[in-house]
Amino acid sequence: MKKTVDVAIPIGPVHPCWKEPVRIKCETKGEQVLSVEVELGYMKKGIERIMRGRPWQEVMFLAERVCGICSVVHNMVFIETMEAISEIEPTERAAFLRVIVNELDRMQSHLIANFSYCYTIEHETLAMYLLNEREHVMDMIERITGNRVNTAYMIPGGVRYDLRPEDAESLRETLALLEKNLDRYMRIFENGPMIALRSRDIGILTKEDALMAHAVGPTARASGIATDLRTTHPTYRKLDFEPVVRTEGDNYARIMVRFEELFRSIGLIRRALAMMPEGPVRGGGICKGGEIRYSGEAPRGELTYFVKADRYGRVEDIAIQTPSIMNIDACTHHMLKGVLSVADVTATFISSDPCIACNER
Repeated sequence: MKKTVDVAIPIGPVHPCWKEPVRIKCETKGEQVLSVEVELGYMKKGIERIMRGRPWQEVMFLAERVCGICSVVHNMVFIETMEAISEIEPTERAAFLRVIVNELDRMQSHLIANFSYCYTIEHETLAMYLLNEREHVMDMIERITGNRVNTAYMIPGGVRYDLRPEDAESLRETLALLEKNLDRYMRIFENGPMIALRSRDIGILTKEDALMAHAVGPTARASGIATDLRTTHPTYRKLDFEPVVRTEGDNYARIMVRFEELFRSIGLIRRALAMMPEGPVRGGGICKGGEIRYSGEAPRGELTYFVKADRYGRVEDIAIQTPSIMNIDACTHHMLKGVLSVADVTATFISSDPCIACNER
């Protein structure tokens, strides 16, 4: 009788499907994965240490360099943290402009996440379609803020640039194009038999396990947890925001939540354009000293900044909690445990949209 030998299979740190270096060590029995250990530490940057002792004007630029895929929300959360410390209120027009740019950034992040998943399961056609749509979003971010990735668009009391009428019209046209194309691509994913074989009932994260692992963002919402900090943000509440929630908890659900959130972002931007009043985009204000913990909803989930500043606005201490560490923990201890094929390990890991740059800041 042939004996089945347990084997340890390493995946990464360099892998064609990884956006960033990470190593997954799989303990297997035949094809089934018994347990998984994720090994981080290949791209440590030390940004938090560099931030300490610097004025907020410099820390603002460092914050958005924590991650290149969700740089806008790092800029936004840090600036809103300094505003909370200094009791600065952004102008009403600037508050709506922040939502517009933040939702565009969420869209490009979700598109590259879904691209990565489709590429991992070898649906390269759909993957390239999604990457092409991301370019339209990046073009709009550049048109509004002046740059594609590191924009430094938010400043205390407002934003750097106003939205010109011609840019608003171009944004409306781009949203209409994206809505039409993304509807088609979502239906391809939703109804594709090959995609279903590689995605449905694979990498299941139950609601109970998601709560235990403190999963956040689309990973949590795909498991039936209606957690989204945009529901408590004053500007988003004016826009009647409602989170997207599914209950399947598998790879399919996590990708579908991001697809559905793309349309939710399009709706939010359209309402922001319609409701945005005329007026200044810079309200001024001086950053003061204080200590506070402040959170915002990044594309991957809850992003928290703890900042202690002196009376001149210099950052004495700072700590950043990014969403990926909780989602990687949920993936490691729940989603990957018991996966029936090693071939599904990479797809399941990518479905949680891990950001290694955020983790290894």
